[in-house]
Amino acid sequence: MLTLDKQNAINFQLLGGIWILQTFPAIVFSLFTRWFHRWGLLAGWAVGIVYGTVEAYRVINPVTGKHFGGSLALIPGPEKMGYIAMTAFALNLLVTVVLTAVLNALKVSNGRDETIPFDYFADADDPRVQKDLTEHQSHTSPYGDPDDIPGNAGVR
Repeated sequence: MLTLDKQNAINFQLLGGIWILQTFPAIVFSLFTRWFHRWGLLAGWAVGIVYGTVEAYRVINPVTGKHFGGSLALIPGPEKMGYIAMTAFALNLLVTVVLTAVLNALKVSNGRDETIPFDYFADADDPRVQKDLTEHQSHTSPYGDPDDIPGNAGVR
């Protein structure tokens, strides 16, 4: 990492911001609603990743002439400059919502959700919780390392 060209580190940071933002709908929105279709989310993610990566690559640094020269590019449609990650995110959402609506209208299966309401509650008297508590209370160290020598605890 120390021998990596500084410009490459900046490029990775630019791409990382674009890529991480594309996971937002699939992770965060799916926590609060089951409306989104899994294939819509996957397609939206793919469109956002590809668009963001290609657009970032197409920005040329005017000084060095190298690719990944900045984080701004023309937004398709209004033709104004905008942050590439947000434009990719908007395309991600558009594809996700449209494809979800189409797939739901066509009654395409969204897979089977095997969670039940009981899965969201854990009380101290729950047998599953009791089992975990019993296992963890047998150790005197909160980290489960019985001999207090860091780094030599066995895999559990």
